Amino acid sequence: HGNISTKLRFEYRNVNSSCDHVMFLPISSQVQTAQQTPKHYGITSPISLAQPKEADLVLTRKLTETLRPFGVFEEELELQRRILVLGKLNTLVKVWIREVSEVKNIPASVIDNVGGKIFTFGSYRLGVHTKGADIDALCVVPRHVERSDFFSSFYEKLKEQEEVKDLRAVEEAFVPVIKLSFDGIEIDILFARLALQAIPENLDLRDDGLLKNLDIRCIRSLNGCRVTDEILHLVPNIENFRLTLRAIKMWAKRHNIYSNILGFLGGVSWAMLVARTCQLYPNAVASTLVHKFFLVFSKEWPNPVLLKQPEDCNLNLPVWDPRVTPSDRYHLMPIITPAYPQQNSTYNVSASTRAIMVEEFKRGLAITDEILQNKADWSKLFEAPNFFQKYKHYIVLLASAQAEKQHLEWVGLVESKIRILVGNLEKNEFITLAHVNPQSFPGPKEGTDNTMWVIGIVFKKMEGSENLNVDLTFDIQTFTDTVYRQAISSKMFEQDMKITAMHVKRKQLQQLLPKMTIQRNKRKASVHLLLCKYAEQSFQNVEQNACASYFTNITTNSETHHIQHIIITSLQVLFTNKVTAPPTGLAYVIQCFWLFSQMCVNANRFENVVVYNLNFLKTQGKNFSIFDYIVVVKTWPQ
Repeated sequence: HGNISTKLRFEYRNVNSSCDHVMFLPISSQVQTAQQTPKHYGITSPISLAQPKEADLVLTRKLTETLRPFGVFEEELELQRRILVLGKLNTLVKVWIREVSEVKNIPASVIDNVGGKIFTFGSYRLGVHTKGADIDALCVVPRHVERSDFFSSFYEKLKEQEEVKDLRAVEEAFVPVIKLSFDGIEIDILFARLALQAIPENLDLRDDGLLKNLDIRCIRSLNGCRVTDEILHLVPNIENFRLTLRAIKMWAKRHNIYSNILGFLGGVSWAMLVARTCQLYPNAVASTLVHKFFLVFSKEWPNPVLLKQPEDCNLNLPVWDPRVTPSDRYHLMPIITPAYPQQNSTYNVSASTRAIMVEEFKRGLAITDEILQNKADWSKLFEAPNFFQKYKHYIVLLASAQAEKQHLEWVGLVESKIRILVGNLEKNEFITLAHVNPQSFPGPKEGTDNTMWVIGIVFKKMEGSENLNVDLTFDIQTFTDTVYRQAISSKMFEQDMKITAMHVKRKQLQQLLPKMTIQRNKRKASVHLLLCKYAEQSFQNVEQNACASYFTNITTNSETHHIQHIIITSLQVLFTNKVTAPPTGLAYVIQCFWLFSQMCVNANRFENVVVYNLNFLKTQGKNFSIFDYIVVVKTWPQ
């Protein structure tokens, strides 16, 4: 990295002296003396070294408050619980490796120092995980521990732990994994066997020498940790990076462009784009970085995004290089991982998904321009567009199977191949765009488990032709044949596994999708008026059931996407319009919110909203009886 004059210092938390690697907290972002030259990040010089102004800091605080109701910040108690769970898992790995070593007659002197370690990667390692998110982990073992040991004796050891639930092994996956729930926390554990006699506690997985003499599956497993650690070492200010990434990930999810498997971008790709923005504006705070993110990436993509110059370690591993590999030249939106062997994390991106993302980038730029000019607030950036009103034509894809386990496997396979269908549709001369919604939906219940995906279609406008008849049979049949062949070759196919696809118009979606999903957006002003009216009526000692019914009617005409906005606004209306609440007033409100939450897919998000608003009301000096709080507990699902 050249002359490093700027240093990052980390505090490593130690849980039972077994989890020192699991979580880190930056103590200081940069330490720079007058004699030092600022460290150069990235492959080019920064665009701007401007320091943040007071207005930028204010906007950043407002961004944080806007994000809080979405549940993107985990409470300290939950974080401590995660660290404790990872500490237990780490200890379990060490005990298991000792047992395996003894069975294989490894000398006692070696066993005493054999080590073994659990590393984390992904959103948890980056420090941007959300409440309830799973943890990506990697089990690193010495050379005498085999992969077969991991999927046999370690699997059995996990099965013996009373905290472990939903244990399942996926040994034949591209990246083999054990999935489990440990004390209520979902964890995916990969496996990597290093060519070392022992695993030291201070092992740095960024060391390229560790890749020597490893099989390709271990290299793939190591890749997640190596890329995550490189990203953290390649950004100038980790806290600014984290807050910006939280905002961008939430924006991408709200706008239905967060899914690597469906041809959009996954978590690591969004992280690299944000990291590159931080490199270009090393002194900027999150509010500025979000705006610059859209400014930089709303333009065309002629060149790959790189966080550092690629390095050749002479290990003869395949790397992304369009000069050598012809297929790499056709990647539409290359974002290159910073760890060897360098790969394009966005090889699934198609012409349609790139066009959709660039359009969203441009829209994000326009909105953040308004925010910086104080013409809009941050909530506008996170307003979810109504996908089911955006297009006139849709293809509904339905995957079904009888048994629940078969259905889960079948859905996973079908989803992984949907991008093939999108590619087929893009090649159709009459189609301009194919936009798949990353969210899946439960299908009609007909004695089988069904899952649906919806693809928006834009047909080309043909001169002199008002009615265009397009036959999509071949495009769809090619896709279904591919899925069936894959299922048969992997020996997972069952006779009751079905795929069906149908073309529907916008109005016909109402017959197929959950009612709340497809309601039209209502103007904010109307929602505010309804909420004001509801606030006034609800505190005139209206009968409880009538009050709940009234609120339900209001929310039925709004999208579930706006649950935070609706609830926050309603509570603010209740306590800022000089409405005097009776002793049980808040209880009525909470019960109405609970009715609304039953119509929503994301119960965790609802819980975050209620907790946030109770805290908000405390800051307003509002006092509630114990009954008000008991109602929340009593109506909450087990």
